[in-house]
Amino acid sequence: MAERLGTIADNAALSFGGRATRRDTIHLTLAFLGNVPEARLPELSKAVTSLRAEPFAINVNQLGFWAHNHLLWAGCKAPSAHLDALSSQLRQALARAGFRVGGEGRDFVPHVTLVRRVPEVTEPSESHPLPSIEPFIWCNERFVLVCSTLSALGSSYRIIDEFPLTTGLRA
Repeated sequence: MAERLGTIADNAALSFGGRATRRDTIHLTLAFLGNVPEARLPELSKAVTSLRAEPFAINVNQLGFWAHNHLLWAGCKAPSAHLDALSSQLRQALARAGFRVGGEGRDFVPHVTLVRRVPEVTEPSESHPLPSIEPFIWCNERFVLVCSTLSALGSSYRIIDEFPLTTGLRA
């Protein structure tokens, strides 16, 4: 999946400019927390340990572009009830535990960032439209808590904890 999205990102960066997302950092964010002190990371894990969510698949079948932050992304034309439920449960659990989730008050838009910093002069438009992509299914059986570190090479991610998607409680 990362290889396929990485190829789409590379091609889009060639067409529109900007910086393609590295394959090793391709992800879909369920909830963005910003800077959290390392001492609070165990609280994050504890806050979501008992979430119940079923494994699910999403149909990645469109590219999109957000002009306000010059970002090209891949996502789904149709919402996924299971993904939306997981995001909602996760955001509620984090809020109950006292964590502030980014994007509060905005609808959850599942997307995978493919290209950052698309130059305004080459961004998608009527005369330079986004290409269509060959749809593919992304199967999800877990979600992870990730610590992001920014460097000159871009973000790097370290998995802090992993949560299986099952209909029962986490063991």
